[in-house]
Amino acid sequence: MSPDDDPKLPWPHAPLHQLGSRGIYFVTAGTYQKQHHFRGKARLSVLHRGLLSVAAEFGWRLEAWAVFSNHYHFVAESPSSAENLPQMLGLLHEKTAKWVNKLEASPGRQVWFNYRETRLTYERSYFARLNYTHRNAVKHGLVQAAADYPWCSASWFENHTSPGLVRSITRFKTDKVKVPDDYEVSSDW
Repeated sequence: MSPDDDPKLPWPHAPLHQLGSRGIYFVTAGTYQKQHHFRGKARLSVLHRGLLSVAAEFGWRLEAWAVFSNHYHFVAESPSSAENLPQMLGLLHEKTAKWVNKLEASPGRQVWFNYRETRLTYERSYFARLNYTHRNAVKHGLVQAAADYPWCSASWFENHTSPGLVRSITRFKTDKVKVPDDYEVSSDW
């Protein structure tokens, strides 16, 4: 008997979202079948602006972000509770899906797949994920210097943070950070 045959056995087909307490979260969301719906400057700008707008609207304080043709990452401090994360991402995904589907005359097409969040409770993990997110465009081979990628927070971070803190964060190793990030991004930006 497989778990699908027994309705009493939990069989998660999506990541379990354990939200509730205030904290700092690392979030990754991807498009359905990793399709490049946000390829190109105009589309990346819409997704980027949308992420920044809904985060502010829902009271999430973004500390790092990176937006690509088929996924995005961010590190943010939640409002008093993180329970509104599904609504926030739902609104972002609904608006951007409708927008891109209108552009491509594909009404109702699924654009977004799912998201994963991790509550960051250890300082080293937090700093490593900040660095990972700021440098994600470098990881994906889009730029040599993270600050050169306009749809991430690296330039903002470097311009609004003390040089000492920037040096400190960039020293945190990211090679052991476990992030589902097997996306091949579009170089069209």
